[in-house]
Amino acid sequence: MVRLLEQKKPTVSILTIFAIATFGLHLLVLLFLIAQGLNIRQLSLRKQPNFVQNIDGKPVNSIDDLARDPEVIRQFISKTMTSIFNWTGTLPPQNIEEVSRPKPDLGILIKTTNGGSQKVTTTSWVSSFALAEDFRKGFLSQIAEMTPPEVFANNPQQVISGKLIIKRIYPPKQIAPGKWEVGMVADLIQNKQADGKRLIVPFNKDVLVRAVDYFDYPQAENATILQKAIYSVRADKLEIYEMRNLCLLDAYDNLNGAKSNQCTSEEKSGNFIR
Repeated sequence: MVRLLEQKKPTVSILTIFAIATFGLHLLVLLFLIAQGLNIRQLSLRKQPNFVQNIDGKPVNSIDDLARDPEVIRQFISKTMTSIFNWTGTLPPQNIEEVSRPKPDLGILIKTTNGGSQKVTTTSWVSSFALAEDFRKGFLSQIAEMTPPEVFANNPQQVISGKLIIKRIYPPKQIAPGKWEVGMVADLIQNKQADGKRLIVPFNKDVLVRAVDYFDYPQAENATILQKAIYSVRADKLEIYEMRNLCLLDAYDNLNGAKSNQCTSEEKSGNFIR
């Protein structure tokens, strides 16, 4: 009997083999998921590449993250500045009905430099997101002080509208990698609807622009109209980070874009409101 027990070979249970195989398979799946998770995290942290742009804004090649087409820069400044000074008293139309019957713009309250609060138009507020954050706050305060309260008046006899008429934008001058200085010659025109009187204020500025990164809204399908508008402003991958008074040699007729160094102390002021 003892001899028979010694000669009997130990057997491995099929259930044991299945358990070991299952454990090994789970271990491989776990390692695979960890590797995939690390790859996804690296992709989420990777800076989105910018592209060299044509005049129409379409990408060509990812040659230089800081490269921008000069005409794209000029169009960005023109679009941004025109929108900021678009004081119509109505909201941009969102459908065909609002084209003929636009909704009134109630405005957005902004704190001014004197400690009070005044309104800016919704279009000005949305367009201001094309400005660097540290520059935007002070700029909006100045815009609020410039915007006539009559822009938001319900009385047709008091309503005032305003717009920026750009006469010329000089070719961008690169001052550092990804940074440009662009001269703009324009007039800020305010119209009173009751009597048609106009107030014209020269608005000649040196606009400093830089290239920035841009990330799409993570849930674009659930974004509000306001969120979509703000993200579209940032889609140009450019931002304005400073404005200075522009010194002209012979106003906006100078074909070469030359600017005079003989500026008065007032013109050399760093204040962006003239």
